[in-house]
Amino acid sequence: MDEDNPRVYFRLFLIATCFALTGSVASLTVAAGSLVGHAIAANKALATLPLVLKLVGTMTAGFPASLLMRKIGRRNGFIIGTFLGLIGALSGGYAILISHFALFCASTFILGAMMGFNQLYRFAAVEVAGADFKAKAVSLVMVGGIVSGTLGPFIAAQGKDWIDHAPFAGGYLAIAGVYVVVVTILIFMDLPRPTQDEKKGQRRKFEEIATQHDLILAVVSASVSYAVMAFIMTATPLAMNQREYAFADTALVIQGHVMGMFLPSFFTGSLIQRFGVPRMIAAGIVLNLVCIAINLHGETWWHFWTSLLFLGIGWNFMFISGTTLLTETYRPAEKAWVQGSNDFLVFAMAASGSLLAGVMLNLIEWKELNLVAVPLLLISIMTLVWHQSRRPSESQKIPSVLTSSGS
Repeated sequence: MDEDNPRVYFRLFLIATCFALTGSVASLTVAAGSLVGHAIAANKALATLPLVLKLVGTMTAGFPASLLMRKIGRRNGFIIGTFLGLIGALSGGYAILISHFALFCASTFILGAMMGFNQLYRFAAVEVAGADFKAKAVSLVMVGGIVSGTLGPFIAAQGKDWIDHAPFAGGYLAIAGVYVVVVTILIFMDLPRPTQDEKKGQRRKFEEIATQHDLILAVVSASVSYAVMAFIMTATPLAMNQREYAFADTALVIQGHVMGMFLPSFFTGSLIQRFGVPRMIAAGIVLNLVCIAINLHGETWWHFWTSLLFLGIGWNFMFISGTTLLTETYRPAEKAWVQGSNDFLVFAMAASGSLLAGVMLNLIEWKELNLVAVPLLLISIMTLVWHQSRRPSESQKIPSVLTSSGS
């Protein structure tokens, strides 16, 4: 692919736009979901359950969404996913209006299912860009997260008091309008259709695919990064609420965190090409440890903001590196299965981290909670060391295994 092709960049821009707009509900839910849950749940210990169900929805939908797109194409699949988001946003706003916790949980599950479709935009970007441009293509699309990270908390803060006696309901209704815009864009978008090789091509045995060193490192990196990020990120608004910070302060912390998640995407792809996947994963692990160290040091607003900024950057390095490496591990006919299985595992870990955050914060102190994430990072370190000991040449470059089928 010609990296200077304007048409390719325009298609990547549209993909990034759809990724950003549909993903805005994720940061809105992070900023407001646990607070809504705390306000309308009879059992306050279940305050983070909506966040957990959002991740469970993402985990549950990722695999069938990938298989569905293999049959009907990316564009039609994304349209279906966006309609799910529209239903989830409308039902979420209505649940807040009538203070119905179970309905609110159901709505966040549906929104999570939409996010299962949303996560596949990064793979659609690889298909548009081609194998030689994959790392940069993934990064360029993930840049859209800057918009979603800013838009979600902004809508949450602005819509908090739009409707009397129903805090944040207005924000969910506004998100529904955003999804109408996304569907309009998708109707006119040109995305690659499934090839015959993808539908009926040769597949290897499961054991042969699953035991690849690159695949193991890719899945561990993406899964651990999401688990640690979800764990600390979910607990932070509740910890700040316990310390009587205003919601506006919390929203700024979440905005800073999401900026950390996506702003580095402007250069993460270039860094991967220059330093290689393993080194970028190692850098992400170090940044996660720095986040934990800052949270252990203090509890001022700047401690919360800075720690979540580093947490976001660490996630960015580990997740984009893992995604890039994953695209080297499958043939065309294996693509939907590997991508779907990867996202299932990633969001299973994220859901577990989010659920554990709510439970642990009721049992232990904030500083002790941060230490719970350390063993997961140690698993990433051990996997990285094992990978490098088995294939030391990969420390200098992205592996070229199955490059021709990287899309």
